[in-house]
Amino acid sequence: MARAGIRLCRLDEIPDGEARGFDPHGQGQDTMLVIRRGIALYAWRDACPHISGVPMAWRKNAYLNAARDRIMCSAHGALFDIATGLCTLGPCIGQSLEPISVTIGADASIYLQAGSPR
Repeated sequence: MARAGIRLCRLDEIPDGEARGFDPHGQGQDTMLVIRRGIALYAWRDACPHISGVPMAWRKNAYLNAARDRIMCSAHGALFDIATGLCTLGPCIGQSLEPISVTIGADASIYLQAGSPR
């Protein structure tokens, strides 16, 4: 089976219910995040829509709120739905995170699909 895209990590390297940031294009900072819910993956560009380019995490891999049920922007506390990326609380209500396409390969690794945005 041919694989397209950049290998990010093995699925089991992201604990169920957790998030992890990645720098797949070597830009020197995480530019995307992946959240795992069982075998479902939700991948988003690591940038708040409220202030273009502002990273979401307040420290490495700290993307989720205390209840672990929403993505939280560290800059102003906006909350985003994990599955849809829609802002549900904060100054960017109604705006959404930019989705990124990832797949799970036959080797149980997560891959950034070729042609996905940085």
